[in-house]
Amino acid sequence: MSTVQPLPPTVEALLSDGTTAAIRPLRPADREAAYDLHAVRMSEKSRRQRFFAASRLAPKLAADRLCAPRPGFMALGAWVDRELVGAADYEIVRERPDAAEIALAVADRWQHHGVATLLLEHLLHAAREQGVRTIEADTLAGNRAVHQVFTDLGLRVHRHLDHGEIRVRVPLDEKDEHYRSAVEERGRSADVASLVPLLRPRSVAVVGASRRPGSVGRTVLEKIRQGGFRGELWAVNPHAERIADERTYPALSALPGTPDLAVLAVPSGAVANTAEECGQAGVRALVVLASGLSGADASQLLHACRRHSIRLVGPNCLGIAVTDDTVRLDAEFGAARPLPGSAGVAVQSGGVGIALLERLNWLGIGVSDFVSLGDKYDVSGNDLLQWWESDGRTDLALLHLESFGNPRAFSRTARRVTRRFPILTVDAGRSAAGRRGAAAHTAAAATPTVTRQALFRQAGITATHSIGELVEAAALLHAQPLPAARSAVAVISNAAGVGILAADACVDFGLVLPELPAHLALELTGVLPSGASAANPVDTGAAVGPAELRSCLDLLTRSRAVEAVLVCLVPTALTTDPEQDPLRALLDGPGRRRIPVAAVLLGQEVPVRYLDCADGARIPVYSDPQAAARALAHARDRARRLAEPPGAEPAVHDCDQQAAEDLAARFLDTHPDGGWLDPALTEDLLRCYGLPLTTSVWAPDEHGTVLAARSMRQLGHEDRIALKAYWPGQVHKSDAGAVYLGPGDDTSVRTAYQDFENRFGERLAGAVVQPLAAPGTELFAGIVQDQVFGPLIAFGMGGTTIDLLDDRTARLTPLTENDLHTMTTELRCAPVLFGYHGRAAADLMAVQDLLARLSRLADDLPQLAEADLNPIIATPDGLLCVDARVRLEPRHPFDPYLRRLRRSAAG
Repeated sequence: MSTVQPLPPTVEALLSDGTTAAIRPLRPADREAAYDLHAVRMSEKSRRQRFFAASRLAPKLAADRLCAPRPGFMALGAWVDRELVGAADYEIVRERPDAAEIALAVADRWQHHGVATLLLEHLLHAAREQGVRTIEADTLAGNRAVHQVFTDLGLRVHRHLDHGEIRVRVPLDEKDEHYRSAVEERGRSADVASLVPLLRPRSVAVVGASRRPGSVGRTVLEKIRQGGFRGELWAVNPHAERIADERTYPALSALPGTPDLAVLAVPSGAVANTAEECGQAGVRALVVLASGLSGADASQLLHACRRHSIRLVGPNCLGIAVTDDTVRLDAEFGAARPLPGSAGVAVQSGGVGIALLERLNWLGIGVSDFVSLGDKYDVSGNDLLQWWESDGRTDLALLHLESFGNPRAFSRTARRVTRRFPILTVDAGRSAAGRRGAAAHTAAAATPTVTRQALFRQAGITATHSIGELVEAAALLHAQPLPAARSAVAVISNAAGVGILAADACVDFGLVLPELPAHLALELTGVLPSGASAANPVDTGAAVGPAELRSCLDLLTRSRAVEAVLVCLVPTALTTDPEQDPLRALLDGPGRRRIPVAAVLLGQEVPVRYLDCADGARIPVYSDPQAAARALAHARDRARRLAEPPGAEPAVHDCDQQAAEDLAARFLDTHPDGGWLDPALTEDLLRCYGLPLTTSVWAPDEHGTVLAARSMRQLGHEDRIALKAYWPGQVHKSDAGAVYLGPGDDTSVRTAYQDFENRFGERLAGAVVQPLAAPGTELFAGIVQDQVFGPLIAFGMGGTTIDLLDDRTARLTPLTENDLHTMTTELRCAPVLFGYHGRAAADLMAVQDLLARLSRLADDLPQLAEADLNPIIATPDGLLCVDARVRLEPRHPFDPYLRRLRRSAAG
């Protein structure tokens, strides 16, 4: 190795107790801090364990070594509020460039806080980027602490004892799922610890509480007091002695104690300085209500929070509410007061938050925690999911997110959490105008629709299109059991027309209304009034009473013929006695049943409400059959996801990652800004991953094209060929008339190439010669590197009709076996792949293998900005890609599993 390794950027991450540490490379200017770490902050015992002997020169030598950049060496330091609390380094073994020796040192006061583990995670990430595949270290047998660090890391550890010293060797596998899970669990635990001052505060200060009635600060102060906050509440205002019957203090330094949480209701220009004062006072959580922070103020705010280990909600937010009886904190300025319950709510838009709280209140679904994230500089939806996963109170999560900081981490968290309870979201920003609004509101990049929907689908999140739909789905999922995955539905109605509307709505949302078995139909006829119909939908007749309707419902829910029941009622004047109202069949009967039951009551004023049943259970009642059927469809989708085992990444063999990396490096050396690969390089790259490419010969001129066509004939291909003109930046060859399909004799080929020269002139760089592919189903597959989400694999029907049909699906990498299955079955044209109307079925195993190889390529090569394989000819015998385009650009690898906090205040 001849050059000094490029230094990784400074990142911030959480230690095990929730403290924020900055991880960055050590530099010559850090020599004094490194010396103090070893000489002052480490005891003699710690130095002996680090250096294997007590030496006065050891701290100086260690500082000199750590702070001198050189080839094959990297040293990282962990800083807490400008204090160096730990250091870790590796040095590549000269004789074995794939191995490195590592060393660790942690200040005594910071041991057992996760400093060493966090440093190791980042050090291993840097080492992998330099080609290191094994780390090694010499330790004393009695140094139990460092041995525990290696054991807990999550990687396989090999130890060899020799004369009181233990040689530790750890192979590095960046795709080791056990290691990823261990890192994830450490991150979850640290995240939860950091959120305790925010969501379980024992004391709160409202900074900027105003004497003016109706102001934000005063409103929040009054709501906290009126909500019965269990802890200490202090108001800070230098210009008043009392506000709303609360004593005020002129500054944070004048408070009788240190608040866990400070709610900042100060003007935007004062936010950054106030946050610094909070940090110096020892505050550990902030809620910033102000909007319109300048770029400089935003950076200073986040810097203060990172430096002082403060978790931040906002700015530009509505506030937070915690209904836990030990806390009772209502620190938000919405009109509604959140009811206590078990639904966790996180929103970016304050307006959406207000509307959602109001609807949840009149529905009667209480919240465990409500957090208005606002511009989301720090605390995110991922943080809150991890908190709710652990709080023991939350059994439903409702999210409204307009941007994502680390979608991969969010996806892994959501996949885990949705196995425990439902996560619902509003899929906001589906239109171009909506995405522009989201970007303007959150100061973050708006999320492209296809990537966001892929994220929701893979994570098992129930995505809705409106607040109303969100609440309607939540009402069912919160109160009723899930249906079976098939979701055969029975519709019962006291009016045939409404039953038909409900049946149509169910079918529209992909639910099944089976014909009821003869014995069940006979039993239903026996309990219903004369003239009733026992078909599905079941028409009870307008005169049905509660006892008859309850018997009908009992028969259906106890049978195995259906997995959900939808009861549709229309008020009539036939029954004047309230006791004979058919609705009493639901009120007086059991609400808890084997399968979900939902109701529709035409004419009710609210879109959805609950009926409180005799056994304490609740049945959701909708005003419209469409809403009820849609909610049942969401429940069915969740049931299907839970029925699937967690997907594993498929094994992909015969991939040459090193060759692909070398090809990309050579191309980017000569094209620093990136660009499209020529056909020959494209073929070389794709063959590194065993992708099924047709035989192709690249020819730079007319003579070469003729020779290539002759070689095709000599190889035994048919006389007809495909000749494709090429120039850099080319998009659609067929649309440009850049494809010749015809005889491959010399004269025809010359004529075709000369035609290309006449039409394309100096743009023409050459041509690709291929044999004509056999007929089959034309498919498309591709890779897109999203700036926020990372690699996305797209798949669908291909050829010249790709844009016309627009039949495609997408998933974020890495693809799992479940992803491969659903991607090949959820297309509208999927029946064509399975052999529609006597057509030959495609080789689905080959299709899934191709997608798995693309996923591996996308993850292995971050420089791959986009790739199009179109068309891919699918036949019963396999696949053949006859055209491909690949674009590379300079990019550094981004490890989505490396623990780090948001790097900037821009979303």
